[in-house]
Amino acid sequence: MAKLLTEMLKGTLEGVILASLAGRPAYGYEITARLREQGFSDIAEGTVYALLTRLEKRGLVDVEKVPSEKGPPRKVHSLNGQGQEYLEEFWRTWSFLAERLDKLREGGK
Repeated sequence: MAKLLTEMLKGTLEGVILASLAGRPAYGYEITARLREQGFSDIAEGTVYALLTRLEKRGLVDVEKVPSEKGPPRKVHSLNGQGQEYLEEFWRTWSFLAERLDKLREGGK
């Protein structure tokens, strides 16, 4: 099941990370910790950082460098307007798919 879960998550992690940022801005490690608290225990920190870079390049998050007590400044990510629109579309698409999958599981009724 772990491999199947990993494959399914690949297509949804951007939305999952944006949903995490919808609550409040965060830096990479903090996002990873939030997701692990929500049961996404197998998500690697490196995966989160790579996706944050991709989301930043696509203009879906804003980044602010905040001084850190330990080492270099942290990149704090926040959801911007374009990211909020993407997240809303993600949830509409998720609902559409979930409804269809539920119907399939129930035997197409």
